[in-house]
Amino acid sequence: MRRWNGWGDEATTFALPDGADAFLSRVVGPSVAPTDATLALTVAAVEAAGVPAIPGHALVSTEPEDRLRHARGQSLPDWIALRSGRIGRVPDGVARPASAKDVRALIAWARETGMRLVPYGGGTSVLGQLAAPDEAPYISVDLGRMAGLMSLDPASGLATFGPGTAGPDVESALATAGRTLGHYPQSFELSTVGGWIATRSVGQQSIGYGRIDERFAGGTLESPAGTLRMPPHPASAAGPDVRQVVLGSEGRLGIVTEAVLRTSPLPEDERFHAVFFPDWERAYAAAHELAGAELPLSMIRFSTPAETETNLALAGHPGTMRALRAYLGLRGAGRGRAMAVIGAAGGHATVSVALLEAFGILGRHGGVRAPRVGEEWRRNRFRTPYLRDALWSAGYAVDTLETAADWSVVPALLAELAPKMRRALEAEGERVHAFAHLSHVYPSGSSVYVTYVYRLAPDPDATLARWRTVKDAASEVIVRLGGTISHQHGVGRDHRRWLPAEKGELGIRLIESLAATLDPDGIMAPGNLVAGPARGDRPRPGAARARRSGAAAAGGSGGAAPTHDGSPDA
Repeated sequence: MRRWNGWGDEATTFALPDGADAFLSRVVGPSVAPTDATLALTVAAVEAAGVPAIPGHALVSTEPEDRLRHARGQSLPDWIALRSGRIGRVPDGVARPASAKDVRALIAWARETGMRLVPYGGGTSVLGQLAAPDEAPYISVDLGRMAGLMSLDPASGLATFGPGTAGPDVESALATAGRTLGHYPQSFELSTVGGWIATRSVGQQSIGYGRIDERFAGGTLESPAGTLRMPPHPASAAGPDVRQVVLGSEGRLGIVTEAVLRTSPLPEDERFHAVFFPDWERAYAAAHELAGAELPLSMIRFSTPAETETNLALAGHPGTMRALRAYLGLRGAGRGRAMAVIGAAGGHATVSVALLEAFGILGRHGGVRAPRVGEEWRRNRFRTPYLRDALWSAGYAVDTLETAADWSVVPALLAELAPKMRRALEAEGERVHAFAHLSHVYPSGSSVYVTYVYRLAPDPDATLARWRTVKDAASEVIVRLGGTISHQHGVGRDHRRWLPAEKGELGIRLIESLAATLDPDGIMAPGNLVAGPARGDRPRPGAARARRSGAAAAGGSGGAAPTHDGSPDA
């Protein structure tokens, strides 16, 4: 059974490893375990709010627990709301279309009744994309029934999937034909094809397999204005690429009902290796040179000393870690060490040559290879989200943010971003442990991915306020230095007010005009990307009728919805 207030399956748990409590107490402070709201009491609060007064529809469920489970995503504010029981508004219903025809029918119904529709894939949104859009009634459109491999062309390698197909199901379906998509975001186990497209996702091995931008070849979008078909040409000079409009649109333009993806042959060989450097200066120089060499690697990831030490402290196996530290110290990578993980996938010869050249570059900068650590990282790479639950239970909040910039800007981001976040809560006597890595490198620049941990406050609203303070401090640095406000997680509600700094006024107007064209009545996920209904929207035909009939948003648990930046988050 899927957890209702956290990550993954209820049967899968990971305890904090030995020594983790002592480490966290040292860097953040001793904590107190919180008391979480129970599912039964939270569902009872939804029931107490009454049955939503919305027009009936054959595809729509108004069952309280179903609505609760679709109310939030996986952002830290989502967790605060769920764990405290202060959910605020929940969907007035949950629809489960099984076909494009069903989606079109739902859109027509929403237009007639004044409903809003918020697409729901794997529920892994981390930036508020699943939020209640406004005070109007809304439906969560769960795309789980529109899943699976629909077709595979062996000549071109093009595979067509339903939008609700989760990552493991994509790979298992393709493996039977000797193919792979190779798209492995950290949310891989739960996130879906439609969600990847909607948020312009990036997988851990994007150097070798490409971002979802490069894998999304075409498909179909059902919008309130009609059906948009995107032929999967290998390349085209026929005007602007409409696919790029759909990528990153976060549900504002419609619902992708089928996605045509470019696949690759399953690799003959795939290897991951860890390399440690004596200090960050040499690690950074190695990362920069390795990115410029454009070797056929699948992954390049460099952790700062703060992240390296945190990873080692939270890895468990104290005896093994002591032996590893001793080995690295003898090889010149002692205190202040920085870890890199590189991967290569493909034919045996290609992998061997790529790694040989990479080790040459890394070795010239003082890199020391650590046996088995890279493969251990691969085995555990999707476990990290489960550790959030263990940290929460111990009294700690953990969240992430990411950006990307040119190599000329990356050093300034690294110098300012994490330190500014560490100082963000000094005024209230709290500490923040922030650490970073370069998760995706490009010839012209790199992403910077930051994780931060702080203590939960006794009051959930205070915990949320701490999150907002740290997030704002980080966003200010990113925008001031010219980084993108999001490299791989999208915009949603959480980054919305920072988007104009990147897009400019004309760029925001262009996004609004796209929404006004494809969704003239403001039905689809209003509030994602840009605030409110797009400019030029005409009144919703069914809105007045819905108000007259008593259609209203369902209440949540009775408490006020935690908000930030003036809007509810998801």
